[in-house]
Amino acid sequence: MESAESVAFRPPEGLLSLQSGRITEVSGFTGLGVTRLGLSMLAAPSRRSLVVALDVKGWLSPLAAWEVGVDPGRLVVVRCPDERLWTQVVAALMDGVRAMYAEVPSTIRSHDLRRLAALARARRTGVVFRPLGEELPAGVAHLRLRAREVRWDGLEAGHGRLERRHLVLEASGRGTAGMTRRIEMVDDGTDVMRVVPRLGGDVGKRLAVVG
Repeated sequence: MESAESVAFRPPEGLLSLQSGRITEVSGFTGLGVTRLGLSMLAAPSRRSLVVALDVKGWLSPLAAWEVGVDPGRLVVVRCPDERLWTQVVAALMDGVRAMYAEVPSTIRSHDLRRLAALARARRTGVVFRPLGEELPAGVAHLRLRAREVRWDGLEAGHGRLERRHLVLEASGRGTAGMTRRIEMVDDGTDVMRVVPRLGGDVGKRLAVVG
């Protein structure tokens, strides 16, 4: 059974850094900033090599990636509206890049996802999967990040100026040693997302900058 525990960040690769050969799942309702979170994990790898964002829905904008620190000259956006080709496209991209963000159609079968997880380990590709339907099956993701809540500072009595956005995440899986941990990230909607030092006493005092 998972239990709550403070986050112990492990510099230089923090909990929210994309790890070579491992899959991170980011999930949550539309509007909570899940896509932004996933793209932000490509920022650091883009300083070293080419990174890919695989778009299934057809509305992913490169600007969203640039805003969170992804190098514009090293980002490739691949559109894949045909869900029947999705598994083949992901496998092919793993052969050419070391970091990828990919939306996962709800029709993709569990055994295909597990096969891609094995391929990611073999190719040492860090992958962020954003499921568009149910969560990924057990054994695929090394780390699960679920968006639970978002709130903005600056609005009082129904008016004001939006200043900062706070995104509360729940982290679990092998990447957290089987613990469920709560993390709060903050940004102003355009700057790189940052982990705040604590969340209700549950989050450690060290900061980790994503991107």
